[in-house]
This record gives sequence, structure tokens and C-alpha cells, in this order.
Amino acid sequence: MTTIENPTIDQAKLAAFVGQAVTDMGAAISGLLLHIGDRVGLYKAMADAGPITSAELARRTGTTERYVREWLANQTAGGYVVHDPTEGTYELPAEHAMVLADEDSPVFLAGAFETIAACYTDHDVLVDAFRTGAGVGWHAHDQRLFSGVVRLFRPSYAAHLVDGWLPALDGVVEKLRAGASVADVGCGLGASTIIMAKAFERSTFAGFDIHQVSIERASTAAVEAGVQQRVRFEAASAKELPGQGYDLVCMFDALHDMGDPVGAARQIRRALAPDGTLLLVEPNAGDNLEDNINPVGRTYYGLSTVVCTPGSLDQEVGLGLGAQAGERRLTGVLREAGFTSMRQAAETPFNIVLEARP
Repeated sequence: MTTIENPTIDQAKLAAFVGQAVTDMGAAISGLLLHIGDRVGLYKAMADAGPITSAELARRTGTTERYVREWLANQTAGGYVVHDPTEGTYELPAEHAMVLADEDSPVFLAGAFETIAACYTDHDVLVDAFRTGAGVGWHAHDQRLFSGVVRLFRPSYAAHLVDGWLPALDGVVEKLRAGASVADVGCGLGASTIIMAKAFERSTFAGFDIHQVSIERASTAAVEAGVQQRVRFEAASAKELPGQGYDLVCMFDALHDMGDPVGAARQIRRALAPDGTLLLVEPNAGDNLEDNINPVGRTYYGLSTVVCTPGSLDQEVGLGLGAQAGERRLTGVLREAGFTSMRQAAETPFNIVLEARP
């Protein structure tokens, strides 16, 4: 008869890990409350309002005071708002408003919590995927994934794309100012395409995505932005990218989602002009797991598990590159696709920017 001995428990390690799990538990439920506060306008109503009571905040947002009061208690406990117990007021600091209320701020993150909320809604589909190995296409997710992702990425693109990333490429801005042909592959709801179109009025832009609903919304957004004369959107996969002679092809946080990133990059190389440029923006990650053990890496691995990898596995080839591929694997994909010149042009805490040429 085999005797199984229980391992000796280090009580200090146990207590520390329980504390970590409780912290994550509070973060998980508070993420839901952040999403609710974003959806009903609580943060925006608190921005620049100074100290405010729960009753006044409820009045301004058309919500119920009792719910708002409990929500504010959670926000106080988490350090998101500052409570004055003497006056019975709550205040959203200006720095916190940049993260929670200002959609034009480069550090606005409410879109990330909308994205995560969509993933919780999809948990039954994801559980089945874990068991069967099946992919989960972009179209199969909760609708908030689409709006959450564009709200997550747009602030960074608005802050860095025109003023930082494009100028970091050799000779590209000059071409855009003179009038260039640009393709935005995996454009989603078109935020990146429209940002470029507004900045470079002599150039023409085409956005491509496999998700028809996103293409329709992107077309509407182009009209609303007044750039529809030089922007078009079309449903197409990267491996079937239409057109030739593009001066610039962009891929923003999209290559790792593709089932066949090598095939996609190969078609992009064919579609580029001989002196054209590929701008590849991907999540910033080290080449090894050990390099990514930090809050950003934890977040990206999480989103990759429930969005990016399932999306890739749902497509032809199903490579499952993952959102934390790292520069070495990304350049390997480009090299296999036939690109001969590659370099890191820029980076932010969240993104790495690569320049590639045929």
C-alpha cells in the first residue's frame, strides 16, 4: 500500500498567496464596477466636478443614489476616489480622470475593462474551446469586445501614430505628405486608418478586415470624421489583400491574431511598392516568458488566452502566435515571408513598432 505524504506547508508563503488571491478577487469585482461606472457615466460626471455627494452624482447621471453610494464605497476602498467623511463627499482626482474619464487621454483604460467584460460573457464558449481545442472567431465574441478594443487602442494610436511612429520610419512621412497609397490590414473599426487620413490629406487609405460588422462601422466612422473621400473600407483577409503598389502597409495589433501570419506577411510584401514599407505594431514583449512576468505581460497573456489565440486557431493554419510573441518571433515571421530589412523603429510600454521592407 502506497502512502502519500502531504507536503510541508510554509505558513508564511500560504498567507502571502492568500493575500495575493484576495487582492485579485477585489480587483476582479472592481473591474466590473469600473465597467459599470464607465457605461453609466459616473467617472465622466465626476471629472472636474470637485468634491461631490452620492446624491448629486446620481442626479447628474440619472442613476439611483443607493447604487451609486455603494459603488462609491468600492471606489474609495480601491483608492480610485477620495472620500471626505466629514463632508460626506467623494472626489475623482485629475490624474485618475485621465485614466477613467478622458477618452482622448493617452492613458485612458476604460476600454480595456469593457474588453475584459466581453470576455467574461464569453466564458462558456471559452470553456468549450479549452476542452475541444476549437478556435473562437472574432465574430463569435460579445459585441462589447469590438467597441472595447477600439476604445483601448485608439488613445495610444492618437498619441503616438502621427507624431512618433510614422516619423520613426525612413522617408514615410514625406511620402504621406506628398500623396501616398496606404493599406491598413486588420483595421477593425478603423481608428488607426482615420487618424492617418485626418493627418495626411493628400494620401489615400484603404482599411481591410475579415469582420464585416467592423468594416461597416468603420465606414460610418469615416463619414463622421469627414474623411470618406480618401478612405475606404473593405472586408478582406490579409492573405487576400487586394491591390498593388502600396507605399505603406500598416498592421496594428493584428498580425498575432492571424491564423497564418507568414502567409499574411507574404501577401503584404507582394502588395507593397518596391520601395514600400510595412509598419508593424505589436504588443511590447520580451522573447521569453521570463521577460514578461510583469503587470503588462500578465494582462496581455490573459487577453491572448481568451481572444488572440482562439481567434488564430479559428483560421486557416491556426499558428496561434499569441499576443506576447516577442520581437525575435515577429521578425522570424517577416523573414520567412520574404522581407529582407527589419528594425525596431519605436516602442511604448504597451507596443513595439517594427519597420520592414521587401
